[in-house]
Amino acid sequence: MSGQSINYLESAAVSRYWRSSERIRALDFNSLKKRIGGTGRLKGLGGALLSVAIGTGAVYALTHALHHVDYHQVFAIIRETDFRVVALALTLVTASYGSITLYDWLALHTMGRKDIPYRIAALASFTSYPIAHGMGAVALISPIIRYRIYSGNGMGAMGVANICFITGLTFWLGNMTALGFSLLYEPAAISVIDHLSPGTNRLLAMALLCAVGAFLIWSWLHPRSIGKSQWLVQLPSGPLVLVQIVVGLLDLTAAAVSMYVLLPAGLDIGLFRLMAVFIAATLLGFASHAPAGLGVFDATILIGLGGGDREPLLAALLMFRFLYHFVPLSIALALFGGFEAWRSLRAKASPMAADAESSDRRVELEPDHSGDDQRQADDPHRVGRLAIEQHADKDAADGADAGPYCIRRAERQ
Repeated sequence: MSGQSINYLESAAVSRYWRSSERIRALDFNSLKKRIGGTGRLKGLGGALLSVAIGTGAVYALTHALHHVDYHQVFAIIRETDFRVVALALTLVTASYGSITLYDWLALHTMGRKDIPYRIAALASFTSYPIAHGMGAVALISPIIRYRIYSGNGMGAMGVANICFITGLTFWLGNMTALGFSLLYEPAAISVIDHLSPGTNRLLAMALLCAVGAFLIWSWLHPRSIGKSQWLVQLPSGPLVLVQIVVGLLDLTAAAVSMYVLLPAGLDIGLFRLMAVFIAATLLGFASHAPAGLGVFDATILIGLGGGDREPLLAALLMFRFLYHFVPLSIALALFGGFEAWRSLRAKASPMAADAESSDRRVELEPDHSGDDQRQADDPHRVGRLAIEQHADKDAADGADAGPYCIRRAERQ
């Protein structure tokens, strides 16, 4: 056997070995993915474990914070709160939710769907946020509500997914900017929560603001998009990103100030400190997936802002919960229920209107000829004319049926 043949056999054996080893590695990886449920399930499991960990820690912290609370004093503080203070807090809550209605409107402008009016965008924003957040499944409930509302305007599932992504971007830009400014001014505000020194928190604030600024500059240079052709998301332009930041800041600032005005005068809590703790509590509440951040948000507020006297803080927290969560949730449920009822009645009325229109068209296409028929029957020459026309028609039909035989007979004659 020649050397070339030996080299050829050796190379063929090596290539077969590598192909078989690659198949074995692929099979092992696929079997491992099937055995552990895939990478998607791993991410879901990690998120669920994180939510459970946050919820468990929050329940423990909340139980410890409320251990020696005098609830009679808490409700007495609520009863003694001036009505004008409650009205001011409710006005600020209205301003916060009013800015939330701009989230979807900005997303629609980013996508180029300016044909959808603001009232539809406002309805989708206002109903999806309180209901989804109140049920504790924002990533699941919010797209469903938005799809129900936008489907009547020709919006598909991918369009709704784009809206959810862009509105989430607005939320995070506002949170990061507000948290950055708050920690830059009050770096020790959340030290009891993140257990970091004020200097480290200030560096964290500068990093957050630099990240927001870098994204703003990056989006301002030229239009940006992410994703693939199957799901391509058009990112907002620089001016729209700036508007997103302003809207997010307005939303969070109005919400935080609404709680700030509910705090009794005796509590020495600054606005920037409250905003930093408020944003941290909001983010932890979202991460826990608890309904309205129940337990997590409250524990963060009580630990981050509370001192020895927790009754006034708990009274303000309960009033804020009622104004910011319960009232908007009730209104959102009523609005969405009314929208669904109106949509159902409209769907039932549409077939009836279509049937009535088709019957009207049939009547128009079949006019009344009874008078003409009577006049033709009274004409004495009509009978003879009918007989001649019918006979001619019969001859023509017979001629058509005879075909070529009739032609040959005529030729012979």
